[in-house]
Amino acid sequence: QTREHALLAYTLGVKQLICAVNKMDSTSPQYSESRYNEIRKEVSTYIKKIGYNPVSVPFMPISGWVGDNMLEESSNMPWFKC
Repeated sequence: QTREHALLAYTLGVKQLICAVNKMDSTSPQYSESRYNEIRKEVSTYIKKIGYNPVSVPFMPISGWVGDNMLEESSNMPWFKC
């Protein structure tokens, strides 16, 4: 689904993206920095193939269910600074 959305956005002429890495509360262990980095690397590789510059795409780890990093910085992910 992420790949389809990125390709569609590029096809429609969207110039700027932000990538929210959701469900960080569901990683093992919870709020895993290594899992976030793994996803970030994989998505960066794909969006580069589409035509985006991954250096200019901000990534943010979030938990929509818990609300982490949605409106305020999360104490559950001290390794991430906005």
